[in-house]
Amino acid sequence: MLHHSVLLGVLAAGVAAMPAWGQQASGQHAFTLRRAVTLAVQNSPELALAKVRYNVAGRHTGLARSVFLPNLFTGVGGAYSKGFPLGAPSVFQLNYVQTLFNPPLRGELRAAQERERGEQASVDQARDAVIVRAAAAYLELVKVRHTLRLLREEQGSAAQVTGVTRERAGEGLELPIEVTRAELSEARVRQRVLQSESREEWLESELRALTGLGPGTALEVSEEELPAAADLPAAELVGQALANHPALRAAEHERRAREHQWKGERGGYLPTIDVITQYAIFSRHNNYDDFYRNFERHNVTAGVTLRIPIFASQRAATVALARSEFDAAGIELDQKRAEVERSVRQQARLAREYEAARDVARLELRLAQENLRVTQARYDEGRANLRDLEKARLEEHDRWREFLDAEFDRQKARLELLRETGQLSRLFP
Repeated sequence: MLHHSVLLGVLAAGVAAMPAWGQQASGQHAFTLRRAVTLAVQNSPELALAKVRYNVAGRHTGLARSVFLPNLFTGVGGAYSKGFPLGAPSVFQLNYVQTLFNPPLRGELRAAQERERGEQASVDQARDAVIVRAAAAYLELVKVRHTLRLLREEQGSAAQVTGVTRERAGEGLELPIEVTRAELSEARVRQRVLQSESREEWLESELRALTGLGPGTALEVSEEELPAAADLPAAELVGQALANHPALRAAEHERRAREHQWKGERGGYLPTIDVITQYAIFSRHNNYDDFYRNFERHNVTAGVTLRIPIFASQRAATVALARSEFDAAGIELDQKRAEVERSVRQQARLAREYEAARDVARLELRLAQENLRVTQARYDEGRANLRDLEKARLEEHDRWREFLDAEFDRQKARLELLRETGQLSRLFP
């Protein structure tokens, strides 16, 4: 199959008078697809929100980890007592607590770490969505502008056909219905021009909104060619998707998070160990020193607390709930894998179908160009009239628009397949 740029070179012989795709009329630098995607990624509020959520997940991880790190507290307390003091009054206290072994809390920490990685996959998914949106708008704007150039030339041809038909009808050489038919064709072309202009305006505003460019910035787009992925075997495409698809990676991290929670809750039947150290300066309030032979103001207590669960009615329910959530996450992951595999296979088929449709449109365009050249030769020899020539030119313009539509569908199918297989990050690093 010919490369698209080579194909355009072959077809350019019949449309030499047309401006090339992405031609720079104003002498400005081309607004490339890569540049548009880069600006869209930099200015996307959806991507910024996904990054904030990733940061929030990181803070949750830090919170879950804090119980296993040193914790130091200080304070002062006072109380009134009559008789033997039940609590030692102090003017200053310093407490140190650190958890060494606590399976449920360790499971929460590992689950938070997995969910943080899952949020990173969500950031990648949001980034891919922004890339697809910006690239699709860019490629469609290229197509619409080329289509507009064709339609504006077609307007002139349709007007000539209408004029010739009116003259021939006035001479009695054509029926009045032919005049109406020519006027209808001209009106349809004018309608398509207005529709294309509206679409061009919307796509320009969409690109400016995505890229953060001002309304006065000229968007001089140029033709771009995305790499083909549908040529790879379906099994290889599915393998790439299963390994790289952001939504699938997020589901995998969520399943691991619930697995850690389940294992942690199961470990709740084991003892927990904490390191505790306390320093206090006692006061003589309430004659505390009268009840003890020796009074020491400075006191230090250090040790390890071992808590052994004997009967906890909530533990069995907590473990059962965690196991159910883990099982549900496993089922959701399997469903997501099957969904991704079906989607990749379907998208690969669509990409191949659009490749075939583009080839058909290319050949139909070539046929219309050859017919135009034949009609032009006949017109030069006096064996065809101006209306025949303009009709052949209108036919060629129709085939050009069909080719442009097929080319855009092919590029968009490639873009979706690249997203499904997780290749967009390599194409737009």
